[in-house]
Amino acid sequence: MNKVYKHIPMSADKYLGRVDQQGKVYAARFGPDRYIGRVDLRDGKVYASQFGPDETVGRVEIESGEVYLSKPGPDPYVGKVQRDGRLYRHKSLAEDEYLGKVDDMVSVAHGAGAFLLLVLPESEQVNEETGASE
Repeated sequence: MNKVYKHIPMSADKYLGRVDQQGKVYAARFGPDRYIGRVDLRDGKVYASQFGPDETVGRVEIESGEVYLSKPGPDPYVGKVQRDGRLYRHKSLAEDEYLGKVDDMVSVAHGAGAFLLLVLPESEQVNEETGASE
């Protein structure tokens, strides 16, 4: 199973959820985990679950591990999934920021689902709470 962790400097990493073999992403919570989206393992597109049709939130280039958000116009590059499960957010004019990892990652597509649906939203929420910027 692909367990997802957010990196916490100088502390134990925080468990956020998991990605199953079929590409379904679940957020950890007290009680049963909550289904929040999925990743298409063939083309690397990531979808957030919502009432009605699922929303496309981004995609991953399977060969390179580069992750892009889905926006009107050109899709912005937001980070990279490495084959060892490490997740990095892109920083312009600086070294990319290590955000977390996926233990026992099966494929780059699984890592992209974890990156876009679990780790990136958690990281942005922390930045909003602390007032930090990118």
